[in-house]
Amino acid sequence: MRCLKRSGSARVMARDFDRQVAERQIGATILNRCTALGTPGMERAR
Repeated sequence: MRCLKRSGSARVMARDFDRQVAERQIGATILNRCTALGTPGMERAR
C-alpha cells in the first residue's frame, strides 16, 4: 500500500517536464483504479 500512496505523492522524481507529467498521470490512474475497486456496484432491486 505504501507504493500506491507514494505514486500520488507531492514529490516528483523525474527531472524532465514531460516525464513529470507522465509520472503524475500514472499516479492518478493508479489512484482512480484503486478507488474504483473500493466502490460498491449498484444494481436495481426487483
